[in-house]
Amino acid sequence: MLFNSLHFLLFFAFTTLAYFSLPLRGRWVLLLIASCYFYMAFIPAYLLILGGVILIDYVAGIYIEQSQGARRKLLLVVSLIANIGLLVFFKYYDFFNEQLTLMLHSFGKENPIPMMGELLPGILLPIGLSFHTFQSISYTIEVYRGNQVAERNLGIYALYVLFYPQLVAGPIERPQNVLHQFRYFHAFDWVRVRHGLLQMAGGFIKKVVIADRMALVVDPAFSHATTTGSSTLLLAAVFYSIQIYCDFSGYTDIAIGAGNVLGIKMMQNFNMPYLAASISDFWRRWHISLSTWFRDYVYIPLGGNRRSAPRTYLNTFIIFGLSGLWHGADWKFIIWGLLHGFYLVVGQLWSKQSPITPASPQVKYKQNSFSSVNLGHLTNQFLTFTLVTLTWVFFRANTTGDAFMILRKILSFNYTEPIQAAIQPAELVFCFLLMACLLVENRWISFIKQADNRAFWIAIPVLVFICYFFGVFTANQFIYFQF
Repeated sequence: MLFNSLHFLLFFAFTTLAYFSLPLRGRWVLLLIASCYFYMAFIPAYLLILGGVILIDYVAGIYIEQSQGARRKLLLVVSLIANIGLLVFFKYYDFFNEQLTLMLHSFGKENPIPMMGELLPGILLPIGLSFHTFQSISYTIEVYRGNQVAERNLGIYALYVLFYPQLVAGPIERPQNVLHQFRYFHAFDWVRVRHGLLQMAGGFIKKVVIADRMALVVDPAFSHATTTGSSTLLLAAVFYSIQIYCDFSGYTDIAIGAGNVLGIKMMQNFNMPYLAASISDFWRRWHISLSTWFRDYVYIPLGGNRRSAPRTYLNTFIIFGLSGLWHGADWKFIIWGLLHGFYLVVGQLWSKQSPITPASPQVKYKQNSFSSVNLGHLTNQFLTFTLVTLTWVFFRANTTGDAFMILRKILSFNYTEPIQAAIQPAELVFCFLLMACLLVENRWISFIKQADNRAFWIAIPVLVFICYFFGVFTANQFIYFQF
């Protein structure tokens, strides 16, 4: 069930009306049933697999809390093996098997292990597996660390994992933030509801008006990269940067807005990432729930930046290599992650040589003047966006080879041929105007928080009008659903 579908809109409306019609104590049960239905709309059988992992982590959490020493650690390891094992089996089995095949072929040997399609014909990757796996892992780790009380109600814990607004593409929540909210009695609050609906409407505009319209240029260019000119590929690369941001943050806005309507507050996942003045700043703004997950559960346990400089750089590469692998079982994603790791290491080395960096507290930006410092800041923002856009090529290209070929064409600076793009100039201008608004979307968030009834009833028809007349309604799947 895609967010940008009539099915979801009807489902959400019915669920919300039923939710506020039920007695307070029974509402979490309705949310659990609705979340199960939502997940079953993709592949029903996989709900049984997810249910098995939920049961394992539920039991593990209780026994971890009651245990000490080696037994406590063993229970955590069992939970981690169950979660990571499921993720590796479904998502990485074929990838690792292919690497084994290549290695054995180099020695003149054959790989006796069958591919997934031969082992289990017709099997597919469960929707949102990477997201709810990480959310489950965060629960058992936080119980192990003593930061979270083990949940005794199996239904409440299942809802923490299955909550339908953020089930398939996040945000990846921590139990301390969300779990206890399912126990609250959320009475109907019109102010909260209208704020949530406005955020959802903004998310739909990002998706159907901007992201899916960018796809009209991006998809043909990347699908026929061999015969597409450098100018068109450059435009497609920039458009993909816009597309993936509006697609993913649009999903997040719909998810967070839907949660707000139901009385569940989730963390913000984006903070104007394309205004970042460095790569480290970008990762403080982009997919915040994932970057903080890797920081807290992998980077810091590895030693973070508390060790020697070489060890810190190694930890950075490990984190971003794993981040790339988390996104997909393909070398192009790993290269994407390692490139960001390389950017960060170079940035760390540069900051040691440069007396003033974009993040230095000594730098004072004059918001209303074009001082040299302000121009330097704008230059850093442009360079950061350029570096991020170049790495997105690996993310979007069909193969690793295609990604290198596209980058060679873009970096050849041979932009003499005309742009071949299936988008009208007026549409292009409109999309860039909307994108300019999104670059300062903190103003939109402030508007949402301050909107009264009059502003709400003016804004909603305008947003619906924009979606209806300028949207692309091809029911394109959200990009991050594949992860």
